[in-house]
Amino acid sequence: MLDPVIASRAQFALTTIVHIIFPVMSMGLAPFLIYFTWKDIRSGDPVYEQLRRFWTKIFAVSFVVGTVTGIVLEFEFGTNFAAFSTAAGELFGGPLATEGMMAFMLEATFLGVFVFGREKVSDALYMVSAVAVGLGTWLSAVWILVANSWMQTPRGYELASESGQLVVSLVDPIAAYANPRFPWMFVHMQNAAVLSVALFMAGVASYVVWRRGIDAASDGQDARFWRKTLKIALVVLLVTAPFQVVHGDAYGRHVAETQPQKFAAMEAVWETDSYVPEYIIALPTDLSQITDPRAKELFGIGIPGGASWLASGGDPQAEITGLNEFETEAPPVAIVFWSFRLMVAAGFWFVVLAFWAAYRWWTGELYDDDLLHKAFVGSSLLGIFAVEVGWIVTEVGRQPWVIQGVMKTSDGVSPGLTGLEATITLVGFGFVYTGLLTLYAYIVRRIIREGPPEVGGAGPTDSPTPTEVTADD
Repeated sequence: MLDPVIASRAQFALTTIVHIIFPVMSMGLAPFLIYFTWKDIRSGDPVYEQLRRFWTKIFAVSFVVGTVTGIVLEFEFGTNFAAFSTAAGELFGGPLATEGMMAFMLEATFLGVFVFGREKVSDALYMVSAVAVGLGTWLSAVWILVANSWMQTPRGYELASESGQLVVSLVDPIAAYANPRFPWMFVHMQNAAVLSVALFMAGVASYVVWRRGIDAASDGQDARFWRKTLKIALVVLLVTAPFQVVHGDAYGRHVAETQPQKFAAMEAVWETDSYVPEYIIALPTDLSQITDPRAKELFGIGIPGGASWLASGGDPQAEITGLNEFETEAPPVAIVFWSFRLMVAAGFWFVVLAFWAAYRWWTGELYDDDLLHKAFVGSSLLGIFAVEVGWIVTEVGRQPWVIQGVMKTSDGVSPGLTGLEATITLVGFGFVYTGLLTLYAYIVRRIIREGPPEVGGAGPTDSPTPTEVTADD
């Protein structure tokens, strides 16, 4: 049987890794759906009705599965981390309750109107429902990230002891909930969600364009639908991909200032050093460095002094405090280091992919470059993968703390939980969540295979000339 601490951490990691897929899809789709709805109402162009109806199906499925898996996460605070919940419930429970009462209820209330009410309500009310659903989705992220960011940079609290139990009391709600980490996490997460969905949309559209041989002269609503999908996704990708890299650079500096131990783990700096390289691609010189990476002992493509520059905001000679200087044990460095490398490499690839596609669009060859289409197909899930490894850096890099500098994860586990109980639930959740993810993938794949829905009325490009298609699409 596994140790209850290890099993509880593994179970929470498993459920979080699966759950995060669905909020990413719903949060990322929200601004697209608002735009499609607005264009559908304003222009009456059938392609926007197709876009709205098609992607609303995937949004609705993501919302339902995300709700189911998200509720389980909140229960795990009580079943596996009762000591943490008891100690920090006054401060941690507020944002979670607010998320349910405010954001979830707003989203759930208007989702029925948005999914089923297009022909039953006015254009104005339907537009309100689209905005309300999108707003509710993003408000959910606000309160979840308020709680998580407080765990990273706790503020506005004081420690007390009640019956021998450590208790975290809320004394300054503004300082606690507007803690310094929240704006960084929120902007980075929401942009990552939109970027991930843009990649997914571009990947699906590229697959259809590539396999069906769709080009600028192809007739029919379906061809126009996939061309429009690809171009809208590319426009969003051109904005979000470079922004994610620029914002990530500033975010990394904030982490270096507020969580220097995590930053040292991200860069595998054990001894305090300066002019530390930033490896974009790193390869171990021997097998032991896979599980024990150390800066300056790796071979790879990197920027000399880049990590020092990142930590200091411009000084490649800046000193980075090594992991050996901290009193608490180091986080699992290999997991944090390699996850960070994967996230950074993916981020730069997204920028390359966006500008490659933009160049092909500019030269009029967007639909003719099969290699580009294959690259989009291969990258369609990489945005979600980047979110996953980014959260691994965030959560594993904070270890051994569940609340940075206040409570260790081992102290937050339910005291009565046995290794047998934790192991059984871990295995059970493994089967259940694998099944849920498989079912979700099957349903989404089926929606995509069915293609865009039929809409009434002749579109403006049912029998277009090549010139008209190129100009309009």
